[in-house]
Amino acid sequence: MNDTGIGAVTLPKQENERARQAVRDLREELGIDAALQTYRPHLWSTLHKDFPVLHLEDVTGIPFLQDIAGITQYQHRARVRASQGDLFAASSEPVIGYEEYCQQHLGLGAPEFLRVEPVANPMAIAQACARGTTLDTLAARARAAGGLVVHPYMSIDDVWTLAKTIATAAGVPVSVVGPPPPVLWLANDKSLLSEVVNRVLGQDWLVETQRATNPESITAHILAFAARHPWVGLKRTRCASAMGNIVFESATLLARPRSEVEALVRAFLHRTEWCDGEEVLVVEWAITDLSPSTQLWLPPLGDGPPLLEGVYEQLLTGPEKIFVGSRPSLLPAAVNAQLAHGSLELAAALQQLGYVGRCSFDFIVLGDVHGDFSIRFTECNGRWGGTSTPMHLVDRLVKGPRPAYIAKDFFLPQSHVGISFVEFIKALGDELYDPKTGQGRFIFYNVGPVQEIGKLDLIALGKTPQDAQEGIDVVLGQRLGY
Repeated sequence: MNDTGIGAVTLPKQENERARQAVRDLREELGIDAALQTYRPHLWSTLHKDFPVLHLEDVTGIPFLQDIAGITQYQHRARVRASQGDLFAASSEPVIGYEEYCQQHLGLGAPEFLRVEPVANPMAIAQACARGTTLDTLAARARAAGGLVVHPYMSIDDVWTLAKTIATAAGVPVSVVGPPPPVLWLANDKSLLSEVVNRVLGQDWLVETQRATNPESITAHILAFAARHPWVGLKRTRCASAMGNIVFESATLLARPRSEVEALVRAFLHRTEWCDGEEVLVVEWAITDLSPSTQLWLPPLGDGPPLLEGVYEQLLTGPEKIFVGSRPSLLPAAVNAQLAHGSLELAAALQQLGYVGRCSFDFIVLGDVHGDFSIRFTECNGRWGGTSTPMHLVDRLVKGPRPAYIAKDFFLPQSHVGISFVEFIKALGDELYDPKTGQGRFIFYNVGPVQEIGKLDLIALGKTPQDAQEGIDVVLGQRLGY
């Protein structure tokens, strides 16, 4: 592989082409070329790089996010991607003091903020941008610049409808940084992506999996799996952060009557709003604490190969392994190299299928990482997320090689819930990272929920990974007085 800069790696040309060749038939089988016709007028190209960019964080394409504390404020994560001359939209005002922090302390420029009126769901930002004075503003900006780029969290149908609406109103090109929906859902569907993994990397990169479409067959498969594996699981195909997963100890299932197991299956399907006929994955649930992810950027086909921008360890909690944060990988070089190579092969295949933009892959590592180990693919996140967003922000702010850091959800103790963001950063003083001097250790984003529920996202920089962790465990408490 060839190093192309800070954390950016590409495959040799011959290997890149081999990965693309592996899915050329799949592109035809899935009818992707015909499916993309509707979206071609708004496909993003690097020729559009000088147009102003509208950043928006519309998360409505992911099920069950309403259970995440403070989720309606997550739309302000779009701010950390925006630069001078850009726009970003949200249906609520930024937290008092946060824009000043972004502009004056972090030096992230002064993009234009668009406060949108929600149509119904306050998280449906793309729909809200496509109407009223917000649409007028976007059309005027596009017309004045000769074009506009929409850069979403996830390029769902509503985003493409927004691009078409602005283009019609302005009479100029408007493109979307992201895969068209037929490719977006191929990437985000665990079942379809497993077929890509099988064709490109082989069956050895997958845990034993069976697809089923009704409660009776799901029950039959999970009991069969329980006879072969210590732990088994069910996965909905399009959920994020493990919210569509459930894990069972096999011995517990095998001790129950079949009717009780089917009742557990039906309860899971009801909780995850399953519709008749939808695929559910029955999987061998391999027990490991090692769940790395790889972060990639895929240019449009013909504009260069996919770039691997980082290998990360995910910080997970609970038996379902719910994501709470990440750090640059501390795994042995041989493990990181295999993760990188496999990821770039998968990315080349997705690029061949029409994927563009931000993408990440999740894996588990089994065995002895210092000796005999194996890697299994678990899912693709065809969007921005909880690892790529802080990675991008660190790369914007820190000069030189990427430092050791930890990025995670952070909850204040109950005694400090109610503190304002202004009070919060004042208490931290010179521990706030200063991009001009390189001093300090903490960077904050996604701060909307801080006053109401004491939650925000932090990045703790350190001279070493241990130093970064000490910042979270010790320094924060010392500065905030808990």
